[in-house]
Amino acid sequence: MKRLTLRKRADWQAQVERLGFAFHTIDGELYWDEGAAYSFSLKQIEEDIEAPTGEIEQMCFAFVARAVADDAILTKLAIPPAHWDLIAESWARGDRNLYGRLDLAYDGAGPAKLLEHNADTPTALFEAAVVQWDWLEQAMDQTLISPGRDQFNSLHERLIAACRNLWPALPAQMHFAAMADSVEDRGTVEYLEDCARQAGLVTRFVPIEDIGLLTDGRFADRDGRPISHLFKLYPWEWMFRERYGPNLRASGCRFVEPPWKALLSNKGLLAYLWEMEPGHPNLLPSFFEGDAAAASLGPRYIRKPLYSREGANVSIVENGKARGDAAGPYGAEGFVVQEAARIPDFGGRYPVLGSWLVASEPCGLGIREDATTITRDTSRFTPHVIEP
Repeated sequence: MKRLTLRKRADWQAQVERLGFAFHTIDGELYWDEGAAYSFSLKQIEEDIEAPTGEIEQMCFAFVARAVADDAILTKLAIPPAHWDLIAESWARGDRNLYGRLDLAYDGAGPAKLLEHNADTPTALFEAAVVQWDWLEQAMDQTLISPGRDQFNSLHERLIAACRNLWPALPAQMHFAAMADSVEDRGTVEYLEDCARQAGLVTRFVPIEDIGLLTDGRFADRDGRPISHLFKLYPWEWMFRERYGPNLRASGCRFVEPPWKALLSNKGLLAYLWEMEPGHPNLLPSFFEGDAAAASLGPRYIRKPLYSREGANVSIVENGKARGDAAGPYGAEGFVVQEAARIPDFGGRYPVLGSWLVASEPCGLGIREDATTITRDTSRFTPHVIEP
């Protein structure tokens, strides 16, 4: 694993905008950064990233099967009791999931270590699936990198196939929802809508703020159209608190990601996986805060709220003092503590690998890097290559 310093395409902004990538720069700060790329061998990809990703996903399934039958686990995860049946029925029904992303710490030697599972609302998808592949082809054509390089990336084709297989029969229409004022979220949803349309689905976007209820309890968009199938880039724990939260189960709506994904997007998953597979080479020792076993982590560890996203309210604790806590709304629900992983330092840039799954099959890699070891929503996306 190497970090390559590269020359950017002269017209890189026009090229990414040609693809519809509108959020390459966010609030004036560079987000897409093709001035660098990470290089891997095929063995590193296949053995250290792809294979462990698939194994961890199977461990996650085992956890869900255990959790839906155990009220104590659901309580520990701060899942509201009013929604336990919604989650259990979704799992028992076999509701299919579309995609997810495991964030891994990896230094090229391995083993990769699971930092967290972005199972419910993962972003950075379009740039991983489309933008970095387009960059790869052009970079080789323009001799910015040597020819013959590849990428761990079949995301686009897998997404289209998975959308086609989500339901036994395609619905008349599938709604896609996100917060209207989030450029990144809207871009992710527009990309997934495009994949769904290529799979033969009829789609319609609805701002999450505009979802309402019909008199018969069904969800509806702003024009009063019933919502029978909904992809929502909106966390389940937020859905539970919405005004229509009490109607989620009775609405008859089928969701992507399905309700059982609320168990995997919860950082409590990390503690339960370690309990189920202590010493697993791809897991970090993790515990609920206050657990006596957490003392085994020593004086330095990572503290994460159960619901945290994009590094919000995550802190590094050293000798009882916390640092690096990014502002956010999380923490009241509880915390897990996790052994501090070794994030490699490439000249002051710290990469975290996002190993993508579509329909629970590993099929892609995206890398976010930052000047700190905590990946945030401001961290840059950097492409990758596989050496011939």
